[in-house]
Amino acid sequence: MQTFTQDVPEMIETERLLMRVPAFSGDGPIVNQAIRESIKELKEWLPFAQSIPTVEQTEENQKKARIAFSKKESFRFLLFNKENNQFIGTCSIQAMDLEFAQAEIGYWIRTSSSGNGFMTEAIHALTDYGFTVLKLKRMEIRCDATNKKSRAIPERLGYKLESIIENDDMSADGSQLKDTCVYVRIQ
Repeated sequence: MQTFTQDVPEMIETERLLMRVPAFSGDGPIVNQAIRESIKELKEWLPFAQSIPTVEQTEENQKKARIAFSKKESFRFLLFNKENNQFIGTCSIQAMDLEFAQAEIGYWIRTSSSGNGFMTEAIHALTDYGFTVLKLKRMEIRCDATNKKSRAIPERLGYKLESIIENDDMSADGSQLKDTCVYVRIQ
């Protein structure tokens, strides 16, 4: 398997957002606060949000993401509103396959920041980062077929709905099989 060796920027700036890699320590409290605020919405879609993590668990998760970034295994960014420096969510390039120059994008946003176009702006920037910095040739966004808000982002950004895979994944709570939409952009 190929390895990714070039240096990569740890910060992305857009018109309204500052996107940065998690710190080795100190980001747990702000991320945990957003999870607590948004648990009702996140719980429906994300396995990690089936219960509210402790601040320490969230801190450890951010540290692991920072280490993975340092090892160039995955690329998580914390999103901050430049106007008020509020943490609003995360997005990442993950499930990388360098042999075929492809990866998947994942994301979540805090409830109070939803509906303002922030995540669309972030995923637009992250897509560009993947194609220009990481030299990927294929990027996917996978989401539950019933998650209309999550599906709207790749649709706005020109990703093609490549397939809907039936009974592909378990619901976030593990209670039922769900269909997965696979959106793709090719470079």
